Amino acid sequence: MTASKAMGVLAKPGDTIGILGGGQLGRMLAMAAGELGLDVHIFTPEIDSPASRVARKTWVAPFDDRDALREFAASISVATIEFENVPVDAVDLIEDEGVPVRPNGLTLARAQDRLAEKSFFRDIGIEPAPFARVDKPDEIEPTLAGLGGSGVLKSRFSGYDGKGQVRLQGKIAPYPAWAEIGTTKAVMEAWIEHDREISVIAARSAEGEFVAYDPPENDHSGGILRRSVFPSSASPAIIEEAKRLAKKLADELDYVGVLALELFLTKDGRLLANEFAPRVHNSGHWTQDACFTGQFEQHIRAVCGWPLGNAARHSDGEMINLLGEDANAWERHLADGAKLHLYGKRRAVSGRKMGHVTRLKPRS
Repeated sequence: MTASKAMGVLAKPGDTIGILGGGQLGRMLAMAAGELGLDVHIFTPEIDSPASRVARKTWVAPFDDRDALREFAASISVATIEFENVPVDAVDLIEDEGVPVRPNGLTLARAQDRLAEKSFFRDIGIEPAPFARVDKPDEIEPTLAGLGGSGVLKSRFSGYDGKGQVRLQGKIAPYPAWAEIGTTKAVMEAWIEHDREISVIAARSAEGEFVAYDPPENDHSGGILRRSVFPSSASPAIIEEAKRLAKKLADELDYVGVLALELFLTKDGRLLANEFAPRVHNSGHWTQDACFTGQFEQHIRAVCGWPLGNAARHSDGEMINLLGEDANAWERHLADGAKLHLYGKRRAVSGRKMGHVTRLKPRS
């Protein structure tokens, strides 16, 4: 065993890290890995994916192609994921081939099922918004009434960016609501009148080292993040409590890598967990420009078993998502002095994340 392996290093400069998924997060992870001297292999069902164009090699195959997964596993030292809906069976197969995947399948299973996620929050002492299981349309009205008459019906599986959910209040038509979320299993969450939403982006190493970024405040429209302002204007006590909750979550999961914990700050000063993402996160994109170590480099460090970097923020500012044709104004953003990040997607579709800009100002 080499000295680096004995110290927990799974990949050193010159080795290859695998990324499951080919979207923009995979692209930015691959770029960060390249700057650290690592080669990157991508596994994705998508042809001409954003991540594939900055990687050394790409496997284009469905996640249930066991032969392709085994071949992929044989080519890498360690693997990670770029979105939480990678099938758990694929992750387990790679680990069965002797290649660590960070985060692991158990963590993904908890993140992929909203009911399991919220139950886990409650079990470890992190308070979520009130919720209840809904298995059929006839349960929607009584469940909504039991949660105060205003809530959000969400599919338990595969929802993201506002998809698979519908807000309900007052007199409702349960069957159209059920059809709208397109599911056979759901969860109802009470609607929370909150003061603001913040998120904690944090990293944990295999040895339990924990580093959290300063939480931003997040603005959503149609379920899609539009803007993150950093730092949050919440009180220092709230910020410290938010970081404490993120550490509790990471420790209870025995997590390795970067994760995000989204939190509602209620009008009476409580923090309620919304959801967590076992990956780098849209609300943390600003860290690559405003911090000494951005979230993408931080995740690669943790996954490979390297020391975590300094997450201190050297600038204030805001991150704005470029959706659809917003990205066509890239020249204006550059002329305005913004840091521009485009994801290399070939076609702009309404609501599709095409890139982001970060506007920095001196730290106050």
